[in-house]
Amino acid sequence: MYRKLGRDNKHRRSMLANLTKDLVMNEEIVTTETRAKEVRKFVDKMITYGKDQTLESRRRVAAFFHNDKKVTSKVCDDLAKRYQDRKGGYARIVKIAERRGDNSLMVVIKLVQEKEQQN
Repeated sequence: MYRKLGRDNKHRRSMLANLTKDLVMNEEIVTTETRAKEVRKFVDKMITYGKDQTLESRRRVAAFFHNDKKVTSKVCDDLAKRYQDRKGGYARIVKIAERRGDNSLMVVIKLVQEKEQQN
């Protein structure tokens, strides 16, 4: 099951794709907890596709990111090699504070680094 996040299907998919793209490119973003939990699912799925190293999986990654070549190559080339020995859990969520105004819990979601993989 998934969270609707108060949006219709097209807006939600686009928002999650853009958040996932930002996370892949910057390797760290600040967002609300519910969005981060949804983005984590997509990041894990895209990196797993990237690790597959087939044309079909590369096309799936490209289609998800709206055919953005930079993001596709980063996922399939850089991140796939970085997480080659890791079976999942590529993103970590760290709670930081509540947002002023609506008290939504804000978190930092970031990709796990190489040093943390060895522990």
